[in-house]
Amino acid sequence: MTPGAVGPTHVFDTDQVWTLLDGCVHIHVGDDDVTLASGDTMVIPADTRRQIFADPHCGMSAIVCAAAGSMVVPDTPDANAPACASVVGNKFLPDWIA
Repeated sequence: MTPGAVGPTHVFDTDQVWTLLDGCVHIHVGDDDVTLASGDTMVIPADTRRQIFADPHCGMSAIVCAAAGSMVVPDTPDANAPACASVVGNKFLPDWIA
């Protein structure tokens, strides 16, 4: 993510394992706030609301792993899929997930 980039608030239907390769990221997970630096790893549980904030100065790069076919659960039933995702039933499939 580029410096200062902010992702949307969202929920995945599977656990995700984040390993930060470079930079720094602040993640709002459920009711907690977590900061990861290069080399840190965390597991974000399934069905937990999260929002990602890349460091404003250096951004971040990470490897994020989850079960194949992981889907985003929209905030509201009538939410539109973002340009980087397809609608599958009542969930979104981000383009980068295989």
